[in-house]
Order: sequence, then C-alpha cells, then structure tokens
Amino acid sequence: MPAFKSQSFYDIRLSMTSPRIHIVGAGLAGSEAAYFLAERRFSVVLHEMRPQKMTEAHHTDQFAELVCSNSLKSQVPHSAPGILKSEMRQLGSMILKCAAEATVPGGEALAVDRDLFAQSVTRAIRSHPKITVVPGEVAEPFEDEITLFATGPLTSDRLGTWLAKATQADDLYFYDAIAPIVDASSIDLNSAFLANRYDKGEEEAYLNCPFSESEYQIFIDALMAAEKVPPKPFEKEKFFQGCQPIEAIANTGRESLRFGPMKPVGLIDPKTGLRPYAVVQLRPENRSLTAYNLVGFQTKLKYGEQSKVFRLIPALKNAEFLRLGSIHRNTYVCAPKVLHPDLSLRRHPRVYLAGQMTGVEGYLESAACGLLSALFISQRLHNQPHQAPPVNTALGALLRKITGSDPKHFEPTNIHFGLFDPHFFQNLSGLKKDEIRQSIAVQAVQNFSNWRIQSELEGKKVHGL
Repeated sequence: MPAFKSQSFYDIRLSMTSPRIHIVGAGLAGSEAAYFLAERRFSVVLHEMRPQKMTEAHHTDQFAELVCSNSLKSQVPHSAPGILKSEMRQLGSMILKCAAEATVPGGEALAVDRDLFAQSVTRAIRSHPKITVVPGEVAEPFEDEITLFATGPLTSDRLGTWLAKATQADDLYFYDAIAPIVDASSIDLNSAFLANRYDKGEEEAYLNCPFSESEYQIFIDALMAAEKVPPKPFEKEKFFQGCQPIEAIANTGRESLRFGPMKPVGLIDPKTGLRPYAVVQLRPENRSLTAYNLVGFQTKLKYGEQSKVFRLIPALKNAEFLRLGSIHRNTYVCAPKVLHPDLSLRRHPRVYLAGQMTGVEGYLESAACGLLSALFISQRLHNQPHQAPPVNTALGALLRKITGSDPKHFEPTNIHFGLFDPHFFQNLSGLKKDEIRQSIAVQAVQNFSNWRIQSELEGKKVHGL
C-alpha cells in the first residue's frame, strides 16, 4: 500500500531516535493512529492481544476486524458521515484508503468486504517500517512513555480494572449487539426484491424482504415472546440508542419497528406495485454476494430463538445463518469528566484514549477519534500547543461532544447533524433543512482545510522553519 505524502516539515525534524509511542489495540482507532504517527516518522509499538487472547466477538487475528456491520456509513458529501470522511481524508486516513480498496455495493453507504478490508489494514500496518507489532495483552500503561489505549468495546478485564481505578469509575460499560449474517443461497428470492430507497440508484445495494400486515404481526408476537440472553448479575444493561436490539425497540410498541429498521418508506415491491407493510433490508457482506447482513437487526435473543424468529421473515423461511447475533460489553469512560481536551487522561496525562473507549460510537467515528488522538500526540511531541479542529468542523464537533458534554448526562454518540451548532456557521438564515445541511457541509470541510493549513504553518514557526 503506498504511503501517504501529505506530511510536511515533520519528516525533516524527526530523527531515528524519536520517542516511542505505545498503542494498545489494533482495531480501527488503534490502526489509524499507528499509521498516522508512523507516517510522521514516529516509532510506534502496536500491541494486539489477539490471537493469544481472543474476545467474545472476534474470529481472526486480522487488524480492524469488523464484528458488527460492514458499513462505514454514508458517502453523501452533505451528510454528517460524509463531512467526517472528507476531513479524515485531508489527514490521510489509512482506514478510508483501505475501505476504498474493499468496497461492496452499499447504496449511499461505504460498505466493505470485511475480510478484504481487514487484510488491507493488516498489510498496511505490518509493512510499515516505523511500526513494530507486539502480540500479547497489555493491562497498564508503559512507564515514562506515551501510551494510547484503543482497545475498543472489548477491552480485557485486566485493562478495564486499571481504567476503572485510573478514572475512579465503577461501571465502564454499556451493551452493544451484533446483527446476524445469512447465506445468500438460502434466501427465497421469489419473496424478495432488489432496490434502494426512493430509486437512488445502485439497486443491488439492498435485498428487500417485504411483509404483509399479518406476517408482520406474527413476527412481532414471536420476537416479543422469544427468550433473551440475560445480563450477568454484576452488569447493568445500558444500550446505546443507535444500536438498540430489535427486541428492545419492539418492546416500546408493536408498530415501532415499522418506523425503525423495518420501515418500508421509499420502497415499492415490483410484484405488487405497492409499498410493503414492513421490510427487512439485507446488505451484501462481500463482493461475491454470497452473504448478507440483516440491516439494523442487532439482537440479544438466544441462538436457538434467533433461528426460529428470523425464519418468520418470509424471504428467510429456509435461511442458513452464517453468523447469529450476539451481545457483548462495550467499555467506555465518562470522557468529559476524565479526559483533557487532547484525549489524555486527567490523572495520567501520558495516557491517551481513542475510539469507542472515549464514547464515540461506530466504526467511522472510532477511526476518526484515532486520528484525533494521534494528531494531539504528534503536537505534544513536537512541542506545539494543543490545537484542536474548530467546532464548525465534523472532527471538532465530535470532539466537543466527547470532552465538552455534561458529565452527568454523558452517553456515547455517533456523528450526526445534531452535533453541528448552527451558531458557528454563516448565512444559514432563511434556508430550508436540506439547504442548511448542504451549506454546513461546504463550510465545515473548508473550515477544516483552513485550520489544517494554519496549524501546519504555526508548527513550522515553533521549529523555526
């Protein structure tokens, strides 16, 4: 994989004796941070406990293995994820480069073949001359050296214990759920149709499984009666709003799924010429279209119950499930309480956090947070003052949410337009909703570009260049 060439004066000033940085966790955040710092000629030691110690959700020893969805969200330039991607690309995002090499049809979403994606990330990391990969579990920071923890939702118990002590917290977790994957050859194509919502093109992006009203009611009855995996006695169930298990959504009302992951809006069944009563969308897992993910169907049903309930989806009556849904603990800190604005721990300033540990939610956001942590570490080691992206950018808005929220009401967040404060943008008055978002998108990307150029100029001044 070719190296990114966006660096400037950093290559001139750093020698082979530059400080070592330890990064723990080779997920999206850790891999992104490691590559960013290595490209700026820092010596990086990347620690990954797999395969010596596996997690409940991972199946391989590949870096940046995607264990839930295979989507890195919308590619639409004026969407919130689209803005974030534009800014990440300006920083030379390795994760987005690898995603581009492993794309599968996803409509407006950047969906990837998860195996090809992980292989590409692993290859980029292992082949980099400034990165040393060390296998094995790490349970505490490295003395007198910068340590970046990016161990994600499946942080080991030993490291979790250290984090709890370091942050004086007693419940560093919430629950996250994984959606099932079905074998494409077992799908009844006579009961499904290819389409993207509102005919937005790339109709092969989604395979839609329609329901009649009676079929939907039968499905809901079975879903609500099915046996769930109970939480462990010492854990409290805390679900991130964007990853609610479908049974938790159904418990809020029988029609709630029809306004959530099973909404039929924008879809017409070509067999009937009508909009279905409800729909389950399936998204390709790989380029060969041999497997499909049940979009939005995160679940904590027991395995046997999943097979029975999900085969009540008409097109999946004979489904062979390649992976059933599961549930796992997700570790994160109360970031506004325990982190500095540069994502270092208040009580341990040489220790940084990145990814879902900080309270961001989602693959894209985790990678973005890895870039932010790496950027701030780079500034520190170059004796530059802390310079965060401004709040009228996607990265700046995300950082503001993480570190500037009310600690009493802090919960994980993904990137969305609610994080963009209109007061920080110009000429929005009188515009319609879509026009406002398009204007914010244009301004945010330009604001980030201006900030990046200015921060590089100021960095040169610090070093007399």
